[in-house]
Amino acid sequence: MNTQMTNDVLTQWDHDHFFHPSTHLGQFARREMGNRIIQKAKGVHITDREGQTHLDAFAGLYCVNVGYGRPEIAEAIAAQAHELAYYHSYVGHGTEASITLSRMIAERAPEGMNHVYYGMSGSDANETNIKLVWYYNNVLGRPQKKKIISRWRGYHGSGLVTGSLTGLELFHKKFDLPLDHVIHTEAPYYYRRSDRDMDEAAFTADCAAKLEAMILAEGPDTIAAFIGEPVLGTGGIVPPPAGYWAAIQAVLAKYDILLIADEVVTGFGRLGSMMGSDHYGMKPDLITIAKGLTSAYAPLSGSIVSDRMWEVLERGTDEFGPLGHGWTYSAHPIGAAAGVANLKLLDSLDLVSNAGEIGAYLNAAMADALGDYAYVGEIRGEGMLCAVELVRDRDDRVFFDAADKVGPQVVAAMHARGVIARAMPQGDILGFAPPFCLTREQADEVVGATKAAVIEVLG
Repeated sequence: MNTQMTNDVLTQWDHDHFFHPSTHLGQFARREMGNRIIQKAKGVHITDREGQTHLDAFAGLYCVNVGYGRPEIAEAIAAQAHELAYYHSYVGHGTEASITLSRMIAERAPEGMNHVYYGMSGSDANETNIKLVWYYNNVLGRPQKKKIISRWRGYHGSGLVTGSLTGLELFHKKFDLPLDHVIHTEAPYYYRRSDRDMDEAAFTADCAAKLEAMILAEGPDTIAAFIGEPVLGTGGIVPPPAGYWAAIQAVLAKYDILLIADEVVTGFGRLGSMMGSDHYGMKPDLITIAKGLTSAYAPLSGSIVSDRMWEVLERGTDEFGPLGHGWTYSAHPIGAAAGVANLKLLDSLDLVSNAGEIGAYLNAAMADALGDYAYVGEIRGEGMLCAVELVRDRDDRVFFDAADKVGPQVVAAMHARGVIARAMPQGDILGFAPPFCLTREQADEVVGATKAAVIEVLG
């Protein structure tokens, strides 16, 4: 069967049987939108079954951090599968890979965080985190201290609790979310502040004040934890304003509220630092990890638990028996083997430093190319994260109508030029999160395609 015939059959099967996430199902079923069957990838490039190759400037979904086609990880996965494809981790069982990876994570985590619970995705890791927070407060005799404060535009998953934590309309609409225990406070999105006369210091103080007001209104004895990404990811790739995390942590400490740092995107190097928590001086009680843990070569996530919480969890099992929480695939040996090989590769190739250096170059080059353009409101980023926010009027900060789909149009024009970016939700925002192995020449290619596509769409 030739490639064209194969693609015709796969396209038919795709439309008839494959339920794609985050997809307009009606349009897909009616063939009003296309599909794309990816066949192979190497470095920062992916190739589909039609033979078209593109520079992936979003690393899949911010996750293929070490780049595609790394034989070291593939061989580690194969070796593990040949030796031991699976065994569970319940009641004290482990494997060499899962135990080794746990030690490697603890060595890279902030001080005082030494235990890791494993899952398969960032969503299930955050589900674990909330259960642990509730368990923790029950052990401490505080059954009313259960509410979780998240932030508008934050992204924390697509489950029932995690979809509730996510502060984006699409993930709530018609799903009966958010659930009652979850409330949302101000996003640290300085560009979209309501009072444009505020400087960054005033805006940071306002975010902290609004958080404290919410805590007092709800009752401090009812608030269990605050969850936040070090840098807002899917909500717009938004680094926090100066002093933000120090101000927020002061409020949380005042009312004995736990901090969950969702590092699914930032963990293991994306900011040019091993962990986003260290990058911003955060002292979390729990850290959510996933994407960068294996660079997406195998599904694996984790919840890193602070020593402070661990002592209470130990006490709880002494009082109430074994912890009643488990996933069949927790610490799956193949995922753990991929994680070990991935973290070794990050170190041996010095990819975290490269993410910081080339990420800074990408952000600076993007600002040089488009910073003065009439329809660009802001260019922002940190490490190997970059965003370009498009607006109808930059002087009066007038945004495009969502129905115009300006962001998706620009991303489509970039795709035609051989570069993949992401149209971020709730705004006309172009998102970039390339693999850490990106070179300066490839960064220039991304910038060139962005500028040409923006000019094509907006003139």
